[in-house]
Amino acid sequence: MAVMLAVSVVLNIVERTTMQALTQPIAVLLGPVVGAGGIRIGLANVVVMLMLYTYGTKDSFVLLLLRIMIVGQLAIGLFSVPFWTSLVGGILAFFLMLIFKALKGFSIISVSIMGAVGHVIGQIIVAIIFFETIGIIAYMPFMLLIAIPAGIFTGRLAAVLLKTLQPIVEQQSYT
Repeated sequence: MAVMLAVSVVLNIVERTTMQALTQPIAVLLGPVVGAGGIRIGLANVVVMLMLYTYGTKDSFVLLLLRIMIVGQLAIGLFSVPFWTSLVGGILAFFLMLIFKALKGFSIISVSIMGAVGHVIGQIIVAIIFFETIGIIAYMPFMLLIAIPAGIFTGRLAAVLLKTLQPIVEQQSYT
């Protein structure tokens, strides 16, 4: 789990830094709420999904919480607004992924999409609370327009990695 945690932290910080630089012009146009946390694909969520599908609920949830705490300390400021949006969004995303994973007929891509949607809803809830305005909900369609394709991408990536890593995970369970 330590290696997976390290990978998820590095992915999160690299993606955060890269995407903030790339999306700065959008943040200037659309306002501080969109630019506050930056727009990201959610590559670190691929690691959470791999953990969820290979090691189970408890380990993947612990990994999620540890990653958010470490990134909060290293990159965004522990207990800052971006920290809370990450925490609430991550927890809501996780539980939606868990529910849809348990339901029959939903692929890992569908589960990933639901995680992305859950993350957006969590971010909006936190933003409404911190900025004390319901008007922030107007950002939701824009955020979902980005989140759904991002969920598809990260779900496909997780599916490919899961297929590749499955023999290794199975071999480790026998040793």
